Order: sequence, then C-alpha cells, then structure tokens
Amino acid sequence: MIISMTGFGRSEITSDGTTVSVEIRSVNNRFLEISARMPRELNARENDIREIIRKVLTRGKIHLNINIEQQTGPAAAFEVDPDVVRVYKDALDAVRKHAKIKETVNLTHLLHFSDELLGRNAAATDEAGNWEMVARAVEAAVKDLEQMRRNEGRELARDIRERIKAIDGMIDRAEQLSRDRIPAERQRLRDRIAQLFENDEIDEQRLEFEIVMLADKLDITEECVRYRSHSKYFVEAVKGPEPAGRKLGFLLQEINREVTTIGSKSNDAEIAHLVVQAKEELEKIREQVQNIE
Repeated sequence: MIISMTGFGRSEITSDGTTVSVEIRSVNNRFLEISARMPRELNARENDIREIIRKVLTRGKIHLNINIEQQTGPAAAFEVDPDVVRVYKDALDAVRKHAKIKETVNLTHLLHFSDELLGRNAAATDEAGNWEMVARAVEAAVKDLEQMRRNEGRELARDIRERIKAIDGMIDRAEQLSRDRIPAERQRLRDRIAQLFENDEIDEQRLEFEIVMLADKLDITEECVRYRSHSKYFVEAVKGPEPAGRKLGFLLQEINREVTTIGSKSNDAEIAHLVVQAKEELEKIREQVQNIE
C-alpha cells in the first residue's frame, strides 16, 4: 500500500465554553519523529498524545499544535493568589537590593511570572474534561491527516506504476537490440580478423571461440531476467495491503543495479540511450519513494 508521508489534518471540538483546536502536519522522514506545541497544562499528557499518533502513523516528521480557548471572561477564568504575589515581589526586591539597582519593582516585572501568579479558577478549569476533548480532537486530526496521506498515496502509486511500465518497455527493447547485434558483431569480428591475414585463411575454431566470448559479454539476458523479477515484486508491493516505503526503496536499488549493468555491457548507442531514459525514470521514482511511508 502506498501512503504518502506528506499531509495536513485539523480538528476542532467545542463543549461547555471550551474550544480545543488541533492542527497536525507531516513531512517525509526515515522514522517517526513527533514535535508538539501545546498548553503547559497538557505537559503531563504528552506521552498519551504521542501514543495516539503512534497508533496510526509509523513514519514521518510530525508537527502537532494544540490550542485550548476558554470562552469565559478574564475575571472568571483567573484568580490572583496574594501570598504568591507577595513572595515574588519580595524576591525581586532582594535581587534588586543585591544587584544595587535603584529601579523599584513594578507590575511589568511581576507579569513575567504571570503563569505562577495567576491561577485558573476550579470552575473555569476541568482538566479531566479538557483532556477528554483534547484526546478526541487529536484522534480526529490524525484521522484527517491519514486520509490526506492515503489520497496522495494513491496518486503516487498511479505515477510509479506508469513509470515502471515505461521502464519495462525500455528493457524489452534493449534486450531485443542486444540479440540482434550478435550476428552483426560476428561478421564484424570475422572481417577484422581477415584483415590480419594476407591469404584470408582464418582459424575457424579460434574464431568461433572468440565469437562465443564476445556474445557472452554482449548478452544481457541474465540482467533482464533479474530486472523483471525485481520489477514484478516492486509492483506487487505498490498494490499490497502493507506500508511499502522501505521495501520499495530496497527493490529500487536492485532495479537500478541491473539497469546500470545493462548499460555497461552493451556497447551500442541506442541501448545506451534507453538506459539513460530508464535511469531518468528511476530517479523520479526514487524521489517519490522517499515520500512514502
């Protein structure tokens, strides 16, 4: 099965004046790498959030952004703890005194510690309820992302199959050209040897031996057979039910090796041109495979 590693998903859930919005993006990566931006109150749940993602995705660099908005007013959402404010004020005064700073401590200085000074009211914050909403929102966003990755994967699979089919045709043509060259090379070798003898007397046994050796060097049947075997498994992996990114990468290396050998064995301009075309298509497939889960 072809699943792209590039995609985007989003979800939003609103309940009892609280809105949880989740955005998730993914790009290609050898492994599953997750980075998350979320409110501090969810830090204890980070592993749970990662586990939700791992259940669905196996590869890719994932960027997750979670936002929680309370629809109540500021006064209802926060309360000030006077004792905590006094502790921070005294601490800043001590720092000012030891550093011999004349400037007095003001509200701007204290607001640098706003997360500690301003606590959410119990009525405005329901951590258990928020977590349930966050979990559902993350699951929905991941599902949305996965659907987009599958849709793109289908397009990638169609493109890859067409390119492999084109390469199959090039290899068939190269094999036929290689077979057709044997008689011509036989005659060319005979003519060249005849030029070495004034009386045109040729050791036919030696000539046949040289022709056999030449034919063996020119023959690309073995490479073509191995190419077709790798090509067959490649297409099966594309159509199969399992994620195939790593398997396709390995098979692509084997296919490229056989095509390269065909080019090195065939001393023919047309075959060389076919090999160049095949390698161009293989490079395009390689770029696609790098983005497959």
